[in-house]
Amino acid sequence: MRFTRESTSGINIIRGYGGGELRINDTVYRGAVIVSGTSLAHEPAILDLEALLAIDTARIMSLSPEVLLLGTGAQQAFPPPTFSARYLSCGVGFEAMNTGAACRTYNVLVGEQRRVVAMLLA
Repeated sequence: MRFTRESTSGINIIRGYGGGELRINDTVYRGAVIVSGTSLAHEPAILDLEALLAIDTARIMSLSPEVLLLGTGAQQAFPPPTFSARYLSCGVGFEAMNTGAACRTYNVLVGEQRRVVAMLLA
């Protein structure tokens, strides 16, 4: 799917996804990404949900999210309850969904200037 261009300068916007790729701003990424409005980390070695879930919680919390979105690939998958509990116990909202839905939700929330972090599998 392709998104239309928005005039939000200085903020990471997901411009498209599909075919194992994520297009954020003007760059295409394969593998996984961790993205917030102001931060972007490409994780090309992470190719499955298990590896994505192994990312250190402190690394995500350093981005000060109020909500964390988990994009699980083409199909929605749910992480073990202990994964979401790590964030919920810190007062961070958490949602798991397929990557397309996570990309759309991320763009809406970042457009509302919410402190959102998305962990996405391409």
